[in-house]
Amino acid sequence: MDLEFQYQEEHRVNSRGVQLFTCKWVPLSSPKAIVFLCHGYGMECSRFMRECGVRLACASYAVYGVDYEGHGQSEGPRCYIKKFDNIVNDCYDYYKSITELPEYKGKTKFLYGESMGGAVALLLHRKDPSLWDGAVLVAPMCKISEKVKPPQVVINILTKVEDVIPKWKIVPTKDVINSAFKDPAKRERIRRNRLIYQDKPRLKTALEMLRTSMSLEDSLYKVKMPFFVLHGEADTVTDPEVSMALYERASSKDKTIKLYPGMWHGLTSGEPDDNIDKVFEDIIIWLDKHATNVAYDSLQSIEACSNDGIENLTKAASKEKIAPQKQRKSYLCGLRGRRLLYHSEI
Repeated sequence: MDLEFQYQEEHRVNSRGVQLFTCKWVPLSSPKAIVFLCHGYGMECSRFMRECGVRLACASYAVYGVDYEGHGQSEGPRCYIKKFDNIVNDCYDYYKSITELPEYKGKTKFLYGESMGGAVALLLHRKDPSLWDGAVLVAPMCKISEKVKPPQVVINILTKVEDVIPKWKIVPTKDVINSAFKDPAKRERIRRNRLIYQDKPRLKTALEMLRTSMSLEDSLYKVKMPFFVLHGEADTVTDPEVSMALYERASSKDKTIKLYPGMWHGLTSGEPDDNIDKVFEDIIIWLDKHATNVAYDSLQSIEACSNDGIENLTKAASKEKIAPQKQRKSYLCGLRGRRLLYHSEI
């Protein structure tokens, strides 16, 4: 089978007057459902999450993403999170506006969060539980592992100076890229992505992430939506016990967890190709099973688009700040054997 989809980039201005970058991968035929991406700390949507967007669009899902303030191609001090609620509110305002489009009336709405984006997805659910029909959470940041939780005295000291030196890059950290992505070639490709923040965390950012994780940990029982949480058993960035805690404490009646032996943090972007294929196959099977508002084969398994094809996707960014001209690129997914092998620009 062949499936044509369209990739498009735009900019929008948030409630604080900051220009945010947005992008989408949308099938030209009516999609099964809508998937809203929540990227991780320091990451971005257009390049780092491109493979996710392409694979889901090839599986007939409309996929939307936004770079948080200070991330990727959005405006703001690089990777500075003044208030974590700002990220949640920006995502909510944009994604809710998409759900209200006439063409998506009655469509199932999924959140998709990776790492810190898992926390964003869970907070979006908390903000408006009735809006979302489910979530895919990949190695989510929703609890601080006891192995890495800083002593309370250290937190107290840092809190006293966070408003004095909020943007200072003084938080010591290991090289997350080395720790998160197993495949050496993929790791270096990610490192060459200049849109990804690769410096030390800012003080305020680190504290906001810490407070958010601790708050989520105390309220995991409030999670009621269907979800699929995935985690690599060899993950040293977010401990697999975090996902286990979410699965065990959530009130959701429909919840699934899968731990992948030997896999690292970057399940969808840093593993060998066969591992990534398996992870996305599992994700798409779960989405298909839960996209019940439209008549599609519920367990159709559509596998990966090749990395070469994804690398060849051409960027079509709009640079207007207000009411930009929409620029579109169309692509074709061709299914050959077990893999979607080719994306050609139309």
